[in-house]
Amino acid sequence: MNVNSNLLMYAQWAGILTAALFVLTIIAFIFKWGFRFRLVGVSSFMAVIAASIFGLGLGLFTRTEIPGAVRYSLVYDTGGAQTVVTVPPSITESELEATMRQVAADLYSPGRSGSGRDYMTIRVRTIVHPEPGLSQPLFLGEVRRSLATRYDEKMAIDIFPEKVATLKKYQA
Repeated sequence: MNVNSNLLMYAQWAGILTAALFVLTIIAFIFKWGFRFRLVGVSSFMAVIAASIFGLGLGLFTRTEIPGAVRYSLVYDTGGAQTVVTVPPSITESELEATMRQVAADLYSPGRSGSGRDYMTIRVRTIVHPEPGLSQPLFLGEVRRSLATRYDEKMAIDIFPEKVATLKKYQA
């Protein structure tokens, strides 16, 4: 089960509890119980909670899963048009392309500002160790995608073949 369906199930149970509280409130007014006005507040608050959970369940997450993508970590993000992610040094070229597509889908947000640009640049790097005690970043490629549309048909994926060849040297 994904998060959205769980939230919708929680909203359903919160709605059932809200309806039960409203029935109890009506019964409290009929029998003139002393805490009947408190039940009005509790029932109203539960209605707000149920509506909020339902709203979250409708559109909280829209995550695309790209097959073959590996885990990545966000290194640098301006909240605008430039980001850098890191991938494990054991990545293959096919996994790199899938991961770049996954990153581009994950980092899209309609709230990103381009600072005069209409595209976002995502650079993908890894860390290699040419000798003990020395770490060197190795940029494997970059993705340029639109800031305006979620599903960008003109997304440009550039894999740097010389850097991938250098990475293969460290994998062996």
